[in-house]
Amino acid sequence: MSRAAAIPPTAAAVTALVLLCGWTSFGGAGRAAPVVAAEGRILVPVNGAATAAFFVLRNPGDVPDELTGASWGRTGRAVLKRHVHRGATGSWEPVASLAVPARAEVRMSPEGADLLIARPPALRAGEWVEFTLHFRHGPDLRVRALAVAPGGAGA
Repeated sequence: MSRAAAIPPTAAAVTALVLLCGWTSFGGAGRAAPVVAAEGRILVPVNGAATAAFFVLRNPGDVPDELTGASWGRTGRAVLKRHVHRGATGSWEPVASLAVPARAEVRMSPEGADLLIARPPALRAGEWVEFTLHFRHGPDLRVRALAVAPGGAGA
C-alpha cells in the first residue's frame, strides 16, 4: 500500500478517536449522575434504645452507585443494616453498602434495608431530622426525615 493510500484510513481513525473522546467527555458514554433522595421517615423511638430511618433513593444516571453510610446532626453515625428472614422470625445484620443500580429506585423499609440509629434523643412525631447520606462514587447528599410513630400513618 502506498503512503497516499494509507492517509484516508489513518485520517478516518484519528477523526473517530477524537469524536469518541469528545462524546465520552461530554457524558455520552455513560452518565454518572448523583443519587437523589425523597424526604425520608424516622421512627419515633418506643424505648429509647434504637430507631430506624428510611429513604427512597433514585439513581438517574447510567452508572451504579452504593450508599455506604449516613450521619446525622444529633448523635453522629447511623449504621446501614438489612433485615434477614429466618423462617417465621427475623433479625438484622449490618451491611457495608446498599447498591443503587443505574436508572433505578431503591426503597428502604423495615423489612429490607434501613439506617439504625442507636440511642437516639427523644423525638416527637412531626419533627424533622437532617441526615447526610454517603455514597461510594457520588457526592454526599443532605436530606430530611420526618419523625413518625411506628405503625402510624406515613411510617
